[in-house]
Amino acid sequence: MTVLPVLAAGFLVLLVRGLFIFCALALILVVLIQKGRGGGLSSAFGGGMASNILGSKTGDFLTWVTIGLVTCFLVFAVALAKWDRPSVSGGAAPPVSAETTDVNVTESGPAEPMVE
Repeated sequence: MTVLPVLAAGFLVLLVRGLFIFCALALILVVLIQKGRGGGLSSAFGGGMASNILGSKTGDFLTWVTIGLVTCFLVFAVALAKWDRPSVSGGAAPPVSAETTDVNVTESGPAEPMVE
């Protein structure tokens, strides 16, 4: 019974990762489609094709789509930063060198400082 929430959380993180990647790619494409002052890449790929398909208010529509995608992108980025932590492998701790220890430990009692 305790395994089910762990699997659900793992599935949700994978789902958010996928949506984050999809949102990032869609945001890139929407920004490239928009017409800038100099025409941008949209003019290189067919001129005003987007305005013919979507109507005369294409600029307003693409602006709202961009705002929505940026909002989703930021929400997913914050969610992934909060819940998707990389797992720590079971590696050993780094070895302690003799130069960093300044205490001589004896079997009979408390530690004594090293005298050089």
